[in-house]
Amino acid sequence: MMESGIPICNTCGEQVGLNSKGEVFVACNECNYPICHHCLDYEIKEGRTACIRCATPYAEDGAAVAEESGNHIPIIHTSHSQETGVHARNISTVSTIDSEYMDDSGNPIWKNRVESWKDKKNKKSKAPKKDKKAEIVPSEQQMDGQPQSVDASQPLSRVIPIPKSQLTTYRAVIIMRLIILAFFFQYRVTHPVDSAFGLWLTSVICEIWFAFSWVLDQFPKWCPINRETFVDRLSARYEREGDPSELAAVDFFVSTVDPLKEPPLITANTVLSILAVDYPVDKVSCYVSDDGAAMLTFESLVETADFARKWVPFCKKFAIEPRAPEFYFSQKIDYLKDKIQPSFVKERRAMKRDYEEYKVRINALVAKAQKTPDEGWIMADGTSWPGNNSRDHPGMIQVFLGSTGAHDTDGNELPRLVYVSREKRPGYQHHKKAGAENALIRVSAVLTNAPYILNLDCDHYVNNSKAIREAMCFYMDPQVGRDVCYVQFPQRFDGIDKSDRYANRNTVFFDVNMKGLDGIQGPVYVGTGCVFNRQALYGYGPSNLPTLPAKSTSSSCCCCRRKKPAKEKDFAETYRDAKREDLNAAIFNLREIDNYDEHERSMLISQMSFEKTFGLSTVFIESTLLENGGVADSANPSTLIKEAIHVISCGYEEKTAWGKEIGWIYGSVTEDILTGFKMQCRGWRSIYCMPLRPAFKGSAPINLSDRLHQVLRWALGSVEIFLSRHCPLWYGFGAGRLKWLQRLAYINTIVYPFTSLPLVAYCTLPAICLVTGKFIIPTLSNLASVLFLGLFISIILTSVIELRWSGVSIEALWRNEQFWVIGGVSAHLFAVFQGFLKMLAGVDTNFTVTAKAADDGEFADLYVFKWTTVLIPPTTILIINLVGVVAGFSDALNSGYESWGPLFGKVFFAFWVILHLYPFLKGLMGRQNRTPTIVVLWSVLLASVFSLIWVKIDPFVSTNDASAAAASCISIDC
Repeated sequence: MMESGIPICNTCGEQVGLNSKGEVFVACNECNYPICHHCLDYEIKEGRTACIRCATPYAEDGAAVAEESGNHIPIIHTSHSQETGVHARNISTVSTIDSEYMDDSGNPIWKNRVESWKDKKNKKSKAPKKDKKAEIVPSEQQMDGQPQSVDASQPLSRVIPIPKSQLTTYRAVIIMRLIILAFFFQYRVTHPVDSAFGLWLTSVICEIWFAFSWVLDQFPKWCPINRETFVDRLSARYEREGDPSELAAVDFFVSTVDPLKEPPLITANTVLSILAVDYPVDKVSCYVSDDGAAMLTFESLVETADFARKWVPFCKKFAIEPRAPEFYFSQKIDYLKDKIQPSFVKERRAMKRDYEEYKVRINALVAKAQKTPDEGWIMADGTSWPGNNSRDHPGMIQVFLGSTGAHDTDGNELPRLVYVSREKRPGYQHHKKAGAENALIRVSAVLTNAPYILNLDCDHYVNNSKAIREAMCFYMDPQVGRDVCYVQFPQRFDGIDKSDRYANRNTVFFDVNMKGLDGIQGPVYVGTGCVFNRQALYGYGPSNLPTLPAKSTSSSCCCCRRKKPAKEKDFAETYRDAKREDLNAAIFNLREIDNYDEHERSMLISQMSFEKTFGLSTVFIESTLLENGGVADSANPSTLIKEAIHVISCGYEEKTAWGKEIGWIYGSVTEDILTGFKMQCRGWRSIYCMPLRPAFKGSAPINLSDRLHQVLRWALGSVEIFLSRHCPLWYGFGAGRLKWLQRLAYINTIVYPFTSLPLVAYCTLPAICLVTGKFIIPTLSNLASVLFLGLFISIILTSVIELRWSGVSIEALWRNEQFWVIGGVSAHLFAVFQGFLKMLAGVDTNFTVTAKAADDGEFADLYVFKWTTVLIPPTTILIINLVGVVAGFSDALNSGYESWGPLFGKVFFAFWVILHLYPFLKGLMGRQNRTPTIVVLWSVLLASVFSLIWVKIDPFVSTNDASAAAASCISIDC
């Protein structure tokens, strides 16, 4: 492995190396600016004899040192191209043999492959020295003049920390709140309410859980940061006029299943926005996964590819935003603003007309697909559509655009567009979206093999055409991108009203929590709008991954400093070793290979067992060794499609590490959280990128029922992870690569559904207190009043400071608080029970959603009421609290003014619940206060039951009167 602790060259991104004395090479003794032998030699030959940071002239022996090292070949990762630090597509010299395990002489295939590394080094040593330096040094460094060199050394991004005044105050308030909580619970535990001991004990248990949940949510926000990118510097460094672009290639993944539920027009807009992205066309490939094998999706892509020939040049000519036509033409803005080309109005009108015609063709396809023919779909050539049986069909791949496809109307090349439908057969587990994404990883690796992957849901379009450049500002910066596994963008949505009644925007999560995680080890992966490092998806470790100790037959006891046999190792040491092996089951740190001789390399590669990990495709396995991407020169282009079909066969993943250690991880419906967690356990970190113009936008399920079912699916996935071997409570401790605050954040993501149990109990307590006349808090003393007041003030201060450094509005914070209660007493509660039934008993429960009412209007979907079982618990809680308030006031009117004081605390408690459930109540009532019959029936039933209990308790009658009435009743034998 490359030595750690050696500075990284700010020009080429490689380690500066050592001088002849074995010390770290230093070019400038004045400022110690890190620059390697080769870059220094190049600077001197170009006539720049002074340090580019402090302008101090280099020593006379600087040139001699550089020339001495001119013939030195630096140690480079075997999967690096010669354009290290530039991330251009490289050509591998690894030989590819057909999918056989033995060559003609009977030697293992990997033994032949070892020779390739030797050939690769020989070719590097024979390459012209000047060309090599030109490839290592970024393009802007090769320009004459001091200013260009200074610009080229500028970082592509920077961290903007939260102002110290805000951050210090924020942390102080958090600590203060923690101390107040400790005193508060000390008071609550030592002052029980004997007259209502059961209610008091329930409330204390709930409050302790809420405090624990707050700690899990709060402390990962201990170090929030902001980031800024410099896209202009990226272009200046890697895109020289007249030369090919040196930006890294990106493969886009778009997933869809059912075109009747996910409209093809929405998917087509997502694809069009990708094809028109502001990025070199030869660096962009779009893969559309059709997991339902629908002919409608295929035909709509045919139409989309044809329309893209007109749409893409129009977008790039006039630099329009966004580049999804449906959302561009629906903007309510002055489209003539800042448009100076006289032809713009004419071309825009023509393009809108073409788009309307294109929509008519897509809608005609949708109408045709509403009824499937008895004999199945027939393609244009008269053959039967292979995907007529969506659960039993072969793999299908179709390349629509690209270097060999149709060009746009201006004669320019278009990005590659590939339709993929993986093979499905009965008896195989296909793993839904995670399995489809893994199939796309393998297909893209065979056909294009871009070093970076961006995945989008079919309803999330590219809203900012420079979004990929924003991500590249992190990946292509040698100081930042070496250990980054993914760059996550926030999710933004269209079609939500200003009040955001059901917190669809998730503003608090994306603008507060994710910024906090970015200051630790990086944000969690949220399923879409994420740019991945392909090597991280393969299970490889980052370049700065610490070497784990090798296995040995003896171990050292740290207490007595002596050797003892392996069989005498204590349990803790054995457990730690097992965890390290578990974490590194699929991690092959390829940077070690160049440090071994031929025999050691052969042994190392033999031990890796690539086939058992990645599957039986030599073309794909070879692609995993190319860290900077690109298709190997030994690959036969005529057989690539055949090989791509092979890697999406339904049995390809059998007995491999797919879904276990590499790719998207299986085992949960929220595969996104699990996938990101595994990467960060291996030592990777992630980055949160928030450009001023949102990078991607999607469509949110804004009505109440759809929103609750979305939250139910997320919560169910968290429960599944909690019950799996990947639970953050115990997974990944052995290697110690996951920071503790990051682990707290992941624990919070898997335990938050369980908060629903104490939350339901706590929201029911006010009604019980109002009906029974009892309360969970004794008469308050002065000390208790101070504690309660201090707790409320600390809660308010924490929220106010979070609003200041995050920019979130008070309304968004309140909506988030409301929906935390709404989701907690409904979707999260069902997720807990469904998760245990599914994981422990194998019972998969589904809750149906049925539309009951709809209204016309701009946000008509917001007022659609869909009845579902998930709505029963919050409806019940809401009704019993309303009845409890009526009962409390009735009792107070009957008892006299002395009862109004105790009533205040109980009613305040009940109103706290009702205010949080108010959006739910408004959703039940509908836009024009039209409540569905089923809700009325439930309300009457529950209110009747509660009233009967109330009559049984008989709060209007005093104790003496009640006793007299009972005695009278007995005397007359009633």
